[in-house]
Amino acid sequence: MKRRTFLIGSGAVALAGVGGALLLYSRKQGLFQSCHTSLPLEVAQDPAIDAAWDGIDAREVWDCHVHLVGVGDGESGIWVNPRMDSLLNPWEYVQKLFYLNAGCAHDARGRVDQTFVERMHNLVDGLRPGVKLMLLALDQYHTETGVADRDRTGIYTPNAYAARLAREHPRYFEWICSVHPYREDCVDALEWAAQHGARAVKWLPAAQGIDPASPRCVRFYDALVRLGLPLLSHAGGEWAISTPGGDALGNPLKLRMPLERGVRVIVAHCATLGGDQDLDRGPSGPHVPSIELFARLMAEPQYESRLFGDISGITQVNRARHLKTILEHKEWHPRLLNGSDYPLPGVMPLFSVNQLVDLEVIDPGLEPLLRTVREANPLLFDFLVKRNLRWRGQSLPASIFETRPFFEEASRASSGNPSRGTISLR
Repeated sequence: MKRRTFLIGSGAVALAGVGGALLLYSRKQGLFQSCHTSLPLEVAQDPAIDAAWDGIDAREVWDCHVHLVGVGDGESGIWVNPRMDSLLNPWEYVQKLFYLNAGCAHDARGRVDQTFVERMHNLVDGLRPGVKLMLLALDQYHTETGVADRDRTGIYTPNAYAARLAREHPRYFEWICSVHPYREDCVDALEWAAQHGARAVKWLPAAQGIDPASPRCVRFYDALVRLGLPLLSHAGGEWAISTPGGDALGNPLKLRMPLERGVRVIVAHCATLGGDQDLDRGPSGPHVPSIELFARLMAEPQYESRLFGDISGITQVNRARHLKTILEHKEWHPRLLNGSDYPLPGVMPLFSVNQLVDLEVIDPGLEPLLRTVREANPLLFDFLVKRNLRWRGQSLPASIFETRPFFEEASRASSGNPSRGTISLR
């Protein structure tokens, strides 16, 4: 049996065992990415594609949520926990399999890291000239004493690797660093990242063991303000990676501390998955949908210039029920930033055109086009879906996709800050 056939078959069995609910809307789309490298000419010339770009300057489009995936078979320094290679851990095994397939690197033995980057080049070339992807580094899980813990780390993508790709491929990439705030050298690491072109900081609290409300983070927040770097922090439930820190760390209300310190905070996915304790009602507050807590923060006037949301992943099958809320909240739109959550748009069971049509937020006439586009370019698919979302006359404005000015504020603020010497880039 060929290796790919075995892996895909094993993955399908594991998926059925631990994530079968995701198959509800995937029956017509299929389970695995076909990895076509270009669109058929008649599809590429479809008027709906040109219409989606109408009013948008592609040079201002920086996709702010792109995961930098690999296995460490190049000189990337990427590290993946060995448990993700074992069927004894079926959910994590499936996650890795689908991420590699979504990035079209599942058959690239010995050159997975390179192939993942080449696929991103291919996808960007299929968009409009000027579009860039903002590559996300991901720091390791750290204990409360600031010590890296590989046993509890799922995936580690070093800052140095993301910075190198952005430097070597400036036509395609910008980058976002990830620095754990409990590290003894966290401020030095942050300053290094700013000096090497980082546009923001990415946290995944439940996966990294970060409590955004901890006093341990204060010095880090003050450095973020001084350097002008925004914080992109996951909020709400997390399904895409193991969460040894516990989902409670992703409570949107825990982001009050950085907001109060003056940090510009981007809530990833607008907290559209899961639920959290209403900490505003005390330690025994009720459990409510995470997006309700995000909405509460967005409604507080003192955060108007500091709190933002990214719309990465909002059309996934497990988040799409909140699309109407996001479309209806017109007052949020000037504070929303687009990200694709790549490679997730290439994970076939996670997205369903059928579901979006059933929710009445996508015109049924677009269904054939969207299906075909997704087979060749998941980034274009994600863009087309979001540009065509409609509910009661509301849609997402072009400004949400022109994120470059937001992130260039960071480079203006941090220019001229001297590096504080050699640091560990782990």
